[in-house]
Amino acid sequence: MNTTHHRPADTWSPLYFLASLGAGGLAVTFFMYLLFWVPHSGQPVPVFEDIMAAFTSGGLPLKVAIILAVTGIAGFSFLNIKMLIWNLLRYSEFKKTDGYTKLVNSNGETQLLAMPLALAMTVNAGFILGLVFVPGLWGVVEYLFPLALIAFALIAMLAFRQIGYFLGRVLSEGGVFDVTANNSFAQLLPAFALAMTAVGMAAPAAMSTIPLTVGVSLIASLALGVIAGLYALIAAVTAFNSMLHHGTAKESAPTLMVVVPILTVLGIMVMRQKHALHTTFEVHGGAADNLVLTTAILAIQGGFLALGLLVLRRQKYADAYLRGDGNSAGAYALVCPGVAISVMLHFWINKGLVGAGVITDFGVAYWSLTTLAIAAQVAMIVLVFILNQRHFAVRAGLGSVPAE
Repeated sequence: MNTTHHRPADTWSPLYFLASLGAGGLAVTFFMYLLFWVPHSGQPVPVFEDIMAAFTSGGLPLKVAIILAVTGIAGFSFLNIKMLIWNLLRYSEFKKTDGYTKLVNSNGETQLLAMPLALAMTVNAGFILGLVFVPGLWGVVEYLFPLALIAFALIAMLAFRQIGYFLGRVLSEGGVFDVTANNSFAQLLPAFALAMTAVGMAAPAAMSTIPLTVGVSLIASLALGVIAGLYALIAAVTAFNSMLHHGTAKESAPTLMVVVPILTVLGIMVMRQKHALHTTFEVHGGAADNLVLTTAILAIQGGFLALGLLVLRRQKYADAYLRGDGNSAGAYALVCPGVAISVMLHFWINKGLVGAGVITDFGVAYWSLTTLAIAAQVAMIVLVFILNQRHFAVRAGLGSVPAE
């Protein structure tokens, strides 16, 4: 009997795009260090020159934080791009198989939305790479904003096209959507893809000084964000009804927490839009607006995290797919909530609590709360390494795992 070497990832699924997404999200968590700890007067985000100046003149703790941040951004952005390219190549192969035909005629067709979701994250990560590592970028950034808007518009078109295929099939034919198999939040993936595109689309609104660029960014991101929110609400209500009747599908149980990253990206989108309204259109809000927004988001996220973790524990998900012999590409969905909580905690602390004057910058309360955000980040880094080892490390076994 021949012994062959194989990896679980050789049996490819569109959900492996989440491996790219998670790596990109971790790059964003490291950017939070620079965004909130490095002074950047003159522009809303730190750039290469600000980072170098802070590293030169700052104390040892700041130097260490900057080294960790730029290393983490570089490393996880590389992993993000590497995994995206790998997935795109596998996707092109997968489209030629019977597995693809079966997928696009089932509830699982929406898994294909993981591709535009990962693409949008990579564009966001690319912009962070430019800010951190490219000298003089801010001098030409106004020329880059229209290109970013075009990129996100193309990704949004891809997402809408895939959503259209799915909804057109299930709503026009009837009887082709298996309601009994809708017992998870897997159908929220299209909303997540649209939300990720919306937050990227909102970036020029927060950073540009040209009213036309700000206006286009504001309108486009608001439209995408509203659609994403509406889609998420409808999909969640219908799925929850199915879960009450049939229980939660064990392999898809991590999707119970997909609401967490959706709310984080939509929350950041709203804060970017509010900044644009303030700086460009003279619409001024109160000092505590961001505190109210981020607190409300964290409250909802906490509820869904508790629900998701409860179900995962009752179903012994970790024993099956993290510690046991089973492997599921959907396990990468566990990375997104932890990353999203880490990022939202940073915004809640810095834009909410500090912005409203509840706590002071870099005090005891500040660092006590920030420790929670860093703990969530570290936990997700460990999880990514565990998942990558399980899914991509070559193992000796009998026979091979055929690609779908």
